Amino acid sequence: MTLNVESPHQEDDAGKAGFGARFALILIALLWASQLNGLIGLMSSNAQSEIAIHYHTTQIAWFGQVGLLVGVFSTPFIVKAAGMYGKKRVLTVITALGLAGDLIAALSTNYETLLIGRAVSGFYGPSIALVYALARDVFPPKLVGPASGLLGGGMGVLAMGGPFLSGWVLDDFGYRGVLWFMVIATAISLAALLLIVPESPVREARTRIDWLGGILLGGGLTSVIYGVGKGEEWGWTSGETLGFIGAGLVAVLAFVQVERKIAHAMFPISLLGRRRVWSTFLVTGLAMGAVFAQGTVLNLLLLMPNIPGLSDGLGWSATKVAWVGAPNSIILIAVSVATGVLVRRIDSRVLLAVGGTLAAAGTTLTSQFHHSVGQIMATGAVGSIGMGIIVALVPIMIIESVKPEEQALGNGAQNMTQGVMQGVLTQVAFVVVAQNSNVMKGTAFYVDESFSNGFLLFAGVIAVATLLVALIPKAKSLDEAKVGQAA
Repeated sequence: MTLNVESPHQEDDAGKAGFGARFALILIALLWASQLNGLIGLMSSNAQSEIAIHYHTTQIAWFGQVGLLVGVFSTPFIVKAAGMYGKKRVLTVITALGLAGDLIAALSTNYETLLIGRAVSGFYGPSIALVYALARDVFPPKLVGPASGLLGGGMGVLAMGGPFLSGWVLDDFGYRGVLWFMVIATAISLAALLLIVPESPVREARTRIDWLGGILLGGGLTSVIYGVGKGEEWGWTSGETLGFIGAGLVAVLAFVQVERKIAHAMFPISLLGRRRVWSTFLVTGLAMGAVFAQGTVLNLLLLMPNIPGLSDGLGWSATKVAWVGAPNSIILIAVSVATGVLVRRIDSRVLLAVGGTLAAAGTTLTSQFHHSVGQIMATGAVGSIGMGIIVALVPIMIIESVKPEEQALGNGAQNMTQGVMQGVLTQVAFVVVAQNSNVMKGTAFYVDESFSNGFLLFAGVIAVATLLVALIPKAKSLDEAKVGQAA
């Protein structure tokens, strides 16, 4: 199904009158698809403490990481296929794979099978890249900015409603209820994609798949994440750790050489070599990776029990977490929508620097003040303003940096960069917090210093990303970029 616009006046009317019923439905369907990974990640993060205790495992980090590994590895192939065969078509396929993985996890009876299910659902990881690319194609030009900002800011919608939903499911039905809700949520997304979202007519030429380049890039990055993840267990100077990390880096370097010579490259060096492109990927990947990864430490702080001498978690219920976080979620949504409008008047680089500064400041404050409801809300408000700016700008800055036919590849490359940063930072954070942990009956519990150090790690990374904004050169503004191709 394609989106047909009968006259130029209809497009202008849509931009003046707002989204309209049809575009609003498409936006809702894409918003659900874009935030499904986040919803599942949120519910998984909330449930990880109960799962760790139930299965008596100290390897709970892999509950969230195994899907990320699969997502990073598969991203080059998925975005390439989307460019050639249709973004909606490929998005539908990976959503179906995600549903299959969620079913395996929900039906699992041991931790190993649970991880297999989470791994299969990881194929849905690159979905956000395809959603952003579809938004560029199917909305009229004047709606692309607000729609992209709202899709990026959908994290706020998720952060506001997701915790209440997660809290209710987890508190009333336990971690098994969370796993089954993942099945339901993915099924809804699949139905919405099939029934509501149009296909984009924007295509790149059908060529041979660059299997070697995709395996080198996806496999190399996955190897680095895995090596970092096992570093604490194997030892950071062990042959296994250095072998995985070193082999991954060699594979990425080999990928660069292969792409220079191959006729139909997976990620053309001409795209990745443009300063506006690679610098945007680097800065947004670092910032977004830290923003998403810090949620793991925050949830451990809020949900792990408070046991004097053993655990300094706050011991809140998931429902209490939802109520405390709701006001900051509203802030994030409002700021994201405002950013989508402001970016037509203010340089996106300036806005990104402001957002990064506020996000780093909020995370630094959280590292020191996280012992009560008032402290969590106050420090979170500062961070939420910064996060709202950042998440809204990511899809917009990719639109400003690449051509329409490069959109899927551009979003995919940024998604991979962000995924690698998130995966590495999550593993490093677990190493940092584990330095001051107590293990009882196979379960790790953390003291206050652990949480403080974890937040300081993320604050430092966001601060570095903010300083690196200076590397990004000026490019076409959102109003000057080619958008709305389907219209």
